[in-house]
Amino acid sequence: MTGTDAPFLRTLCSLRWLAVAGQAATILVATSVLGLELPQRPLWAGVAALALFNLYAQLRVHHADTAPVTAFGHILVDVIILTWMVGWSGGIGNPFGSLFLILIALAALALPLRWTLAVAATCLVGYAASGIFGLPLPAGYFTAMQMHQWGVVCNFLLSATVVLVFATRLAIALRQREHELAMLRERFVRNEGIVALATHAASVAHELNTPLATMTLLADDIADQADSPEVREDVDTLRELLVQCRERVLALARPAAGDAPGREVVTLPQVLEQWRLVRPTITLKRNDDAPLKLPLDPGIGHLLMVLLNNAADAGEKAERPQVDLTLRIEGDDLIGEVRDYGHGFDARQAVLPGTLFNSGKTQGMGVGLALSHATIERLDGELWMRPANGAGTRVGFRLPLASQETSA
Repeated sequence: MTGTDAPFLRTLCSLRWLAVAGQAATILVATSVLGLELPQRPLWAGVAALALFNLYAQLRVHHADTAPVTAFGHILVDVIILTWMVGWSGGIGNPFGSLFLILIALAALALPLRWTLAVAATCLVGYAASGIFGLPLPAGYFTAMQMHQWGVVCNFLLSATVVLVFATRLAIALRQREHELAMLRERFVRNEGIVALATHAASVAHELNTPLATMTLLADDIADQADSPEVREDVDTLRELLVQCRERVLALARPAAGDAPGREVVTLPQVLEQWRLVRPTITLKRNDDAPLKLPLDPGIGHLLMVLLNNAADAGEKAERPQVDLTLRIEGDDLIGEVRDYGHGFDARQAVLPGTLFNSGKTQGMGVGLALSHATIERLDGELWMRPANGAGTRVGFRLPLASQETSA
């Protein structure tokens, strides 16, 4: 760990306000209730100095440097004030001298080892200075042993409160940061794989462009020479598929070649027309109020193709080749859902990233769903899966329209 974070500095500010209130209350109780003749001006000056520094620190906490030296400087001020207060109120005989340990514990939770050792050294120096140069505890209404015992009890309760509330909060913040770092590492590894896949796809696209163009020309020749209308119809379908394949190949090669300065957009009718051409045996039903003219990010078109193909595969296995597509706009979000009529999935099974369940078995969609998840994350959306009424599976997504406009 090479640095601190804002939650730790905010924790120190909260602790200081607790220290200011506790020191003020302790001075009042010691002088009024216990009858101790303590030096008022030095003690109240220490309370005021700590309050002023904490006010400054709290105003600067959002803009403060998060380097360990900054946190060490904050703790150093706390050590100096605590040394001052303990020295003027009994020195080594003051049971609250053990509060130095709390500062060491907080440093151990959030600072690197060398800075924790530095805090421990300053606390040791402060405790020794308060014991050597501190004033003895004056007599009061109770004996020295009684006051020491009650002081130990109060100090234990205060230390327990600090450890339970503030140290626990700090530990939770550190665990959350570690979890976020783990998620970032996982995303980085996945994105590396996607980049490698995109690079390989662009290379293959260049190699496939020429044979696809040749196949398109051959299909035209066959269509011209064919006498049967059925053959011509089949050849026309074949040619449309080849044209679609070539367009996809060119789209893969274009970003790598730097030919397109921006991302092209697609519409829902274009996506559905391409899908029907590939899956002509599947019945597709969509809602009548679907936003047909809404421009979509190319990644959304790919996401729809992946979900529709997966739903078609599930329906064909169950001999119910039908897919329902629902698209609507709610506020600033695009909501979509694809429903298949397959055998469904077992809701007791865990849904793993990159996997969808159909027909009760794990059907890994591999690259397709990995790219879909990357698209969902890039556009700040979400993807979910639920069982459908009767049979089948409903896979839905939510995407902010503002994110699509920005990416497009």
